[in-house]
Amino acid sequence: MFLSGTLLNAATVVVGATVGLLVAGRLPERIRESVTIGIGLFTLGIGVSMALPVFGDPAAAVGDSLVVLTSLLVGVAVGEALRIQDGLEALGGWFERRLPRRGGQPSRIAEAFVTTSLVFCVGPLTVLGSLDNGIRGDATLLATKSILDGVSSVAFAAALGPGVYLAALTVLVIQGSIAGGAFLIRDALDPRTILVTTAVGGTILLGMALRLLELRRVRVASFLPGLLLAPLLVRLADAIRVAFG
Repeated sequence: MFLSGTLLNAATVVVGATVGLLVAGRLPERIRESVTIGIGLFTLGIGVSMALPVFGDPAAAVGDSLVVLTSLLVGVAVGEALRIQDGLEALGGWFERRLPRRGGQPSRIAEAFVTTSLVFCVGPLTVLGSLDNGIRGDATLLATKSILDGVSSVAFAAALGPGVYLAALTVLVIQGSIAGGAFLIRDALDPRTILVTTAVGGTILLGMALRLLELRRVRVASFLPGLLLAPLLVRLADAIRVAFG
């Protein structure tokens, strides 16, 4: 079943968030703040590991780093025009107004929703795992991702609250859509295209790390169209390279 891995992933997010909420009430504020910083540092490390290979991997071609930059710049222009970040925050705010607050504390549902949705759905395992599950029915990669996301959900829920539950919906929509459309895009995903797209995703995660570490409130969701543009720009770069020798 091409959705088996996605359903497992969503379930682990829910379970992890539940455990995190049960633990959170017993943790002092300083520990919750430190947990958030730890998640930010971990996200920073993942982002760097995803972005750097495009500069030295044998599968990369000359100029692929410029493709990554162009994908990000054009992608964020499209994202801002579509007001993706504003839409996500508005959706999170809608839930925030309708769900109870914990212990009288200001709700962080919108922040938790946006943060965890991006962390769980921007990365190589999201794309590769969903494609593998969709094309071959193999959920191994998504099962691995499910374990990672489940553990992360515990930490996120302890630090940010119940908004993490909403990320399970994002996982269902994003990964389910990729798996369902896998046959339509399978020919475009050669190793080089995956490398460039992964580098774009890694750079976006760096922006998410800056938010988690409270260094800069990057409008991360606005960069997401870059993930869709990257494969197209790889093909355009190849066409230009052929045309001009």
